[in-house]
Amino acid sequence: MSYVIGVDCGTSGTKTVLFDEKGAVIASKTIEYPMYQPKNGYAEQEPSDWSDAMVNTIKAVMAASGVKKEDVKGIGISGQMHGLVMLDKDNNVLRRSIIWCDQRTAAEVDEMNRIVGRDKLVEITANPALTGWTAAKILWVKNNEPEVYSKVAHILLPKDYLRFILTGEYATEVSDASGMQLLDVPNRKWSDELLTAFEIDKNWLGKVYESCEVTGKLTKAMAETLGLCEGTIVVGGAGDNAAAAVGTGVVEDGKAFTTIGTSGVVFAHTSDISIDKQGRVHTCCAAVPNAWHVMGVTQGAGLSLKWFRDNFCMTEKETAKLMGVDEYYLMDKQAETVPVGANRLLYLPYLMGERTPHLDPDARGVFFGLSAIHTRKDMLRAVLEGVTYSLRDCVEVFREMNVNVNDMMACGGGGSSPLWRSMLADLYNCNVKTVASKEGPALGVAILASVGAGIYSSVTEACGAIIKTDKVQEPKAENVPEYEKYYQLYREIYPALKAQFAKLASL
Repeated sequence: MSYVIGVDCGTSGTKTVLFDEKGAVIASKTIEYPMYQPKNGYAEQEPSDWSDAMVNTIKAVMAASGVKKEDVKGIGISGQMHGLVMLDKDNNVLRRSIIWCDQRTAAEVDEMNRIVGRDKLVEITANPALTGWTAAKILWVKNNEPEVYSKVAHILLPKDYLRFILTGEYATEVSDASGMQLLDVPNRKWSDELLTAFEIDKNWLGKVYESCEVTGKLTKAMAETLGLCEGTIVVGGAGDNAAAAVGTGVVEDGKAFTTIGTSGVVFAHTSDISIDKQGRVHTCCAAVPNAWHVMGVTQGAGLSLKWFRDNFCMTEKETAKLMGVDEYYLMDKQAETVPVGANRLLYLPYLMGERTPHLDPDARGVFFGLSAIHTRKDMLRAVLEGVTYSLRDCVEVFREMNVNVNDMMACGGGGSSPLWRSMLADLYNCNVKTVASKEGPALGVAILASVGAGIYSSVTEACGAIIKTDKVQEPKAENVPEYEKYYQLYREIYPALKAQFAKLASL
């Protein structure tokens, strides 16, 4: 039996999982680390925390598994996207990594638009200039820390720094590089035009690979440290969402996944590049060669339900403790007693502004149609439905782009709710499935490693052999037209309030 390792470098911790060639988990270990916020809107981490966590989790899974090191055929790395790691000529880290959720770069986004132009940026990078993405962070260091910038010899993304620790190679791959805003996304290579415009040295950037290609091999010293064989291959890996797509089998046209975490993500695979010129969704290279993905993000998905729970569901919290069940389970049971449409009550889940499809930081949450007949249960149902309408908004943008979805996976905490999956199936009007494995990104990059190691001939073949469906929720024919009426009304509310949201923000 052959084995592969998947490393997932997240924001709260790094998780390493050892899988056999069939995708079964042999051993797993997570190590957490801090995030630093030196000022409001700043977010940074220490790259050494990531590398220490990777080294110690790999050692732990090897020690716990009893698997022979000769049988481990490859390593894949997934990571939080957009983080900036700067090294000097001696490979010393020059400053803490500015990570994905950092928002300090508004002036640099304006600078990028001024130098290149918004339309040209969308044409080359498939996305408008964004504060959280890497190019703006590089320009921020250039503008604000010239003494650091003067020493830069290498620029890497978080997972690519881990690759360097393992192999000594400066490399990246297309899915993660797409989030730097320096990649020519349609042509899957660095954009000389942008690098010249922003005065960024191309030699600072790693070589670009496809996600399942071999990018390097374990050094002798690192192999000895980890308890693995020198020369074990390390593949390109993928950014976290692209890795999760492979880990849920979303590697063919028509397939997509919805993640309901704090935010909501709808992610679809496409073999033809499609770019939304309005910038409502992100287009990036997929972890499958010669394919892309489109991704819509809603800000207040699971956050809306958590907000409602924390403020209005004390009874469920107390009862859940006594019964030994999850409070969200009891909330689902309450919401199930309310009909579709929540007795004519609609909820806009814009607690934190919105990204897809409105790109409006001033948008705020709304209960629309509230009357004296409504109870807490109606409001709870409206919250669940409102989040689902916002996720349907993402799918509607995909349809405008000729990216059609007929096979949807549900992931994240919200994906474990049968009621929420039922709402998704009814509003998408397609089957909504869950996948048997819950390992997501770690499994995705382990699959990429199995392709790089020659265990499987392609990503689609590997996913066909490894990914198993757990539950299938079919749309209910009687609910589909009923939800459609409410959804079409929901779509009219934001445009009617847009100007008022801006006024409210200025008070």
